[in-house]
Amino acid sequence: MAIRTCLDLGRPLIVPVSLTKSPSRNCKFSVQSCSLSSNQTHKQLVLEVKEKLGRDYHSLPVGKNGRDDEEMILWFLKDRRFSVDEAVSKLNKAIKWREEFRVSELSEESVKSIIDTGKAYVHDSLDVYGKPVLIVVASKHFPSEHDPVENEKLCVFLIEKALGKLVAGKEQILGIFDLRGFSTKNADLTYLTFLVIFTTSL
Repeated sequence: MAIRTCLDLGRPLIVPVSLTKSPSRNCKFSVQSCSLSSNQTHKQLVLEVKEKLGRDYHSLPVGKNGRDDEEMILWFLKDRRFSVDEAVSKLNKAIKWREEFRVSELSEESVKSIIDTGKAYVHDSLDVYGKPVLIVVASKHFPSEHDPVENEKLCVFLIEKALGKLVAGKEQILGIFDLRGFSTKNADLTYLTFLVIFTTSL
């Protein structure tokens, strides 16, 4: 049995459009105008979060995945339903966590010993909807044999790798959990706790 799940890494804003008997040209103009207004609002909110992070959390790093990364800021704004204060709070925690975990130092070589077990990997191809695919083979996970820290590093590395394969306009990755052959010797509550903490920090 395999379980498929999507990690929703952003909540796109859905703008309702009322259909009327008006000429299609007028309807089209209305939608374009609404979209432009939304984009302008989003950019203003991104700048507001960016300025607030720089003012209140100036010790945070800058650059990719830093306090001035506008793409990441927009991502967190969507996640926090465009609440500036909530986005700032979550970004502060997430960026600090990335620093403490040393996410930027993870590489294929640094997780080679654990990735060679084949317990998890990012598929070479995207799914039919253009989402990166992360596959986990639960029967190859042995908590009594594998270093828990290495397991955590592998998890973060693979999700970062999957995120790096996102194409423009996509904000989800597909997770497939293969439970064939899974037994109690593969169960790991400690690792599950880490997964919950990690995914909620995204």
